[in-house]
Amino acid sequence: MLAGVLLLVLAAGAAVWTYRVLVLPKTQGELDVAGLSAPVSITRDAHGIPTIKAQSIEDLMFALGFVHAQDRLWQLETHRRIGSGQVAEAFGEAALETDQFLRALGVRRTAEQQWAAVEGETRAVLEAYAAGINTFVEQHMEARPPEFIVLGLQPGRWEPADTLAWMTMMAWDLGANWNAELIRMRLALNLPVDRINELMPPYPGEQPLPVADYAALYRELKVDGSLGLQALNAAPPSGIEGQGSNNWVVSGARSATGQPLLANDPHLKLSAPALWYFARLEAPGFKVAGATMPGLPVVVLGQNEQIAWGFTNTGPDVQDLYLEEIKADDPSQYRTPEGWASFETHEEVIKVRGKPEVRMTVRSTRHGPVISDAQIAATQGLTGPQGAPRYALAMRWTALDVPNTSMESALAMNRASSVQTFIEATALNVAPMQNMVVADREGRIGWVAAGRVPLRSPDNDLKGQVPSPGWDARYDWVGYLDPSLTPRDIDPAKGWIATANQRIHGPDYPHYLGSEWALPYRQDRIEALLEARATHDLDSFAKMQADELSLATVKLLPALRSARSEHRLAASVQAQLATFDGVMAADRAEPLVFWAWARHLTEAVLADEVGPEFLARTMVGSRNYRDAIEGILERNDAWWCDDKRTTDITETCQQQIDVAFTRALEELEALQGPDPSKWQWGRAHVARAEHRPFSRIKALSPLFELRAPVGGDTYTVNVARVNLRADSTTGERYLNEHGPSLRALYDLKDPSQSRIMHSSGQSGIALSRHYHDFLPRWAAVDYVPVWMPAGQEGATLTLRPAR
Repeated sequence: MLAGVLLLVLAAGAAVWTYRVLVLPKTQGELDVAGLSAPVSITRDAHGIPTIKAQSIEDLMFALGFVHAQDRLWQLETHRRIGSGQVAEAFGEAALETDQFLRALGVRRTAEQQWAAVEGETRAVLEAYAAGINTFVEQHMEARPPEFIVLGLQPGRWEPADTLAWMTMMAWDLGANWNAELIRMRLALNLPVDRINELMPPYPGEQPLPVADYAALYRELKVDGSLGLQALNAAPPSGIEGQGSNNWVVSGARSATGQPLLANDPHLKLSAPALWYFARLEAPGFKVAGATMPGLPVVVLGQNEQIAWGFTNTGPDVQDLYLEEIKADDPSQYRTPEGWASFETHEEVIKVRGKPEVRMTVRSTRHGPVISDAQIAATQGLTGPQGAPRYALAMRWTALDVPNTSMESALAMNRASSVQTFIEATALNVAPMQNMVVADREGRIGWVAAGRVPLRSPDNDLKGQVPSPGWDARYDWVGYLDPSLTPRDIDPAKGWIATANQRIHGPDYPHYLGSEWALPYRQDRIEALLEARATHDLDSFAKMQADELSLATVKLLPALRSARSEHRLAASVQAQLATFDGVMAADRAEPLVFWAWARHLTEAVLADEVGPEFLARTMVGSRNYRDAIEGILERNDAWWCDDKRTTDITETCQQQIDVAFTRALEELEALQGPDPSKWQWGRAHVARAEHRPFSRIKALSPLFELRAPVGGDTYTVNVARVNLRADSTTGERYLNEHGPSLRALYDLKDPSQSRIMHSSGQSGIALSRHYHDFLPRWAAVDYVPVWMPAGQEGATLTLRPAR
């Protein structure tokens, strides 16, 4: 009996070992590969980062596709399925709403139209990259990665249009003004516009945009606030979720090297594996290293022989929603300024794992796709006399334009040889719009906000803040801003440039870019740290990227210190807070107390006006209503602080501060015990890199998901966004699922000193040591070299053209 069990264990172990050997990429020797014109070498270092050398740009990108497929095939599969709305086929009925939304949005249909317009080298590069992925899968894959086996799937074929669809999904969260429009429309059911402006206030120092009374407009139109809300719930995160990021650059005059230094840390959704894949690419006239993204044949962020560059999200308003009135006696038509017109329609068939396929008709108007087609008809809005929905909700979005030259722009950036030629290359970028900083080896530094900006009519009195009547021509876009007129700065006298999603222009800038700027706390801290030294080096830049002082916390600390409570731990906790300096260190209790109090205060003050369910739904990510709470406390606003659910008393702001403190103490005592000196921020504030889909499966989550305790918060330079909403699977609050997905420091004088890090490891195969080997170094704000260090070359795989 024992011998039989032992044999079974040995056999299972042997099977796992054999499978591991087969599924991990071949990294040395030679392979005969169809589709190449000349040999290509792929040399991986100790971290699994490849240096790819080819004799043409097409062969180079073929090989990049090949190594992306070797290391990140499941990630490619998820990217392809998200872009094409085929998630339910793999994950089942729970993903059906996501697919319905993506089919309604029409990302893949638009990508096919965009692909038809691509020409020249860009077309050749996209074809070569797709061929590299497919050649690996069809000819050289010896075993499918674990996800395919567990789910019983085969890898799909990658098409060039899949790359363009994934570029659109990259832009999805980076330009997602549409959700703010829907939130304002929903709030307008219960609140006047001036109160909505207090809940979603303008950028500090600015006045609210002068808009028409849209609450009255929606009452007049009899618009049901549920219109679009299911779309808001069903709309998928692309995995990018990039509402933050930092970058800065100093000139040689402010650098210890005498040449520019550049830093960048884009704040994106943390995933396992990370969104980024490091690579070094070399071909005649082309040498670049840095962060690629599986699905794209380009170095998105990095350094070539002459320049380095980095991005942050601009936060532009490049999406507008339109109420399209449906003809009461003919639902195939909608109202336009010229009269009634027919919807364009497409039939979609969605395969659902374990269920019958679902058919849906999606529509488009002159503005764009009807995203409310993802909704159940009964919740689409008030119905007309025949029971048909009264309105549809259509989206206009720059990323869905045809043609879209963003890939041409990215390739030109990779080849740029100076600040000037880089900025010229950015003129082709459509979406996402980014704040791009750049430095060159001639000593110049620069910044440009690059992307397509819609122009709105001067008599547009809603200014894209809420869904607008689609039959009124004054709300239509009237063109695009000339790319040369977006904000920029070249070689400023102060010797540095920095962006952190703050408002990027002054009050005299004549064009409207948007109003959804991030609060300026990170930008203010970066500017203070840059000015704190006469000159900087990469080590001082690294300390800046690790900085955990939260200026937002410092601002609200006096309110928290004023809190009083009968709770038995109140005195000891207030004693700790008395010396708290706002540094959100993982091993300290005070950051945990602060965020628990801030959450309870937000709920106590706002839930009665907006509804607890809606507040919980929207109090996630970058929208945690911090700016609203700051304003309410500064004004000592009795209207907001009064809990309108109680009729016998009128609560004051101080009472709500006290109640929130008591509730926070009760929560934290239950969460981390009765001794506040042992409470730690990092025990609750865990960086969680989600795996799709196994993070949602309890038995598999520990094998695929990556976690690490971290400090920081939403407003620190070392961003670790605090999620106030309880996780739907584990119930955890305060998780950090959005942070510096990548940290990079570039030395223009000596590129061998440039360093970089992302949040997981190079491999997407959980059995590989490179699946998670970057995680502890990322959490510690450590780095690896951007360029292959001399003498540290590892094994080389040569791809030879098949005869």
